[in-house]
Amino acid sequence: MAVTIQEKRDQKVKPHLSQYAPVWIVEEKFLPSDEALLFEVVFQHSQYGWVKRRYLYDGFNDVLYHKGQVMASDELVLSLESRTPYIIPDIADIPNAYGG
Repeated sequence: MAVTIQEKRDQKVKPHLSQYAPVWIVEEKFLPSDEALLFEVVFQHSQYGWVKRRYLYDGFNDVLYHKGQVMASDELVLSLESRTPYIIPDIADIPNAYGG
C-alpha cells in the first residue's frame, strides 16, 4: 500500500506541532509538479497568542519548511471552535511550549 503525501507530511509535522495542540489545518494545497504540500495551521502560541503559520512539506525530499506566520484574526479563531483539530492535545500545556 502506497503512503500518501499527506501521511508522509503527518509523520514529519505532528511531532513538531503537537507541542502547540490543539492545532487546526485551515488551508492545504497540493503542488503536484513539486510533489509538495503548502498548508497553513492555526494554534495558540505561548508568546504571540493565536497565530496562522504557513509550511511547505517537500514530499520528495521529506523536508518541512517554515514559510512564516501572521497573527490569526479573531473571526478565524472563533470559526475553529466548531471544527475538530488536526492535532488534539493530551494535556493543554501552552505556557511550556517551545518558543520557536
